[in-house]
Amino acid sequence: MSAASATIKDYAIGIYDGPHATPNPSDDGPIFLGIKNVTDDGRLDFSEIRHVSDREFPVWTRRVKPQADDIVFSYEATLHRYARIPDGFEGCLGRRMALVRPDKTKADARFLHYYFLSPMWRAKMDAITLPGATVDRIPLTIFPDTEVSFPDLREQTAIADVLTAYDDLIENNRRRIALLEEAARLLYREWFVHFRFPGHEHAKFIDGLPEGWQRRNFGHIAELKYGKALKAEYRVEGEFAVYGSSGVVGSHKAALVDGPAIVVGRKGNVGSVFWVPRDFWPIDTVYFIPSEQSDLWLYLSLPNAGFMNTDAGVPGLNRDFAYSRKLVCPPERVRALFNEEVGPMFAQRNTLEHYNQKLAQARDLLLPRLMSGELAV
Repeated sequence: MSAASATIKDYAIGIYDGPHATPNPSDDGPIFLGIKNVTDDGRLDFSEIRHVSDREFPVWTRRVKPQADDIVFSYEATLHRYARIPDGFEGCLGRRMALVRPDKTKADARFLHYYFLSPMWRAKMDAITLPGATVDRIPLTIFPDTEVSFPDLREQTAIADVLTAYDDLIENNRRRIALLEEAARLLYREWFVHFRFPGHEHAKFIDGLPEGWQRRNFGHIAELKYGKALKAEYRVEGEFAVYGSSGVVGSHKAALVDGPAIVVGRKGNVGSVFWVPRDFWPIDTVYFIPSEQSDLWLYLSLPNAGFMNTDAGVPGLNRDFAYSRKLVCPPERVRALFNEEVGPMFAQRNTLEHYNQKLAQARDLLLPRLMSGELAV
């Protein structure tokens, strides 16, 4: 790979930071793009968004308005987050966020995004990061002058095509996983919210529930056990997923808990719920429900339990509060029948998730070799 040495600013039309404040709360309007909206593997996540009103939007985009193929990144607090802006995005940069606008005559935006995710770029950023008393920061005065060595535009595009093929497969599988999960949730609502379960036509209702059904405290159904701390620097990359309150946060060579099991967010994303089909390690920001008490009916029931932060002093899910929440419990035969119905959906979901892990591993092995020129395309 022939490459030319230059700096990031040589491949950019501009590099801009966002506002150093936050807008007034708004229930709708353009997206105020924050660090939490960018995943550590380079995707945009809009599951939780903050809005800026249409009236205030011009003020927050006075300096720059993100457009398709801009690369947004975090420069303070949670570092090493990069994502590419898609077509049709309507929003502004949030606090501690900046963007690089590629010069498309010199840089393929996809290539630049992948380069920012590479170990070599991470090392460059680590070298210039300024440690702070509360948060670390990448100085934006130095960032544009960071030296890089890129191939010509044709080769950039070829490299991006290879890596994008992996990400397209991963994204397609994610959509299929979401459809399978939604199908299971729709079936849950049909049986346990609308009470249209098999044989409901002959059911007798007492106090709003079919005969033989109960409203029970969650604490009488399952136990929430504490996860165990495992800092990133102590993890040894391996086959077992590490779960935090936002989901998978890494991997480790050893597991702490047998799967399948259910993970519940204790701190951070309070009340988040994850089905974990294989052995794993839950860290100390979550609870877990042990395998012998976990099934798909309970997993799909918990989002209706109303788990929430109950302690302003130490934000988190109080276990006694969680145990007090009521769940509508069917007879064991109905619960078992439901698990049989949704089991194949989750088996397919588990297969797709495992396939995505393999695809991501292959992509991550290729990325540094392609970026360094060790592997030609």
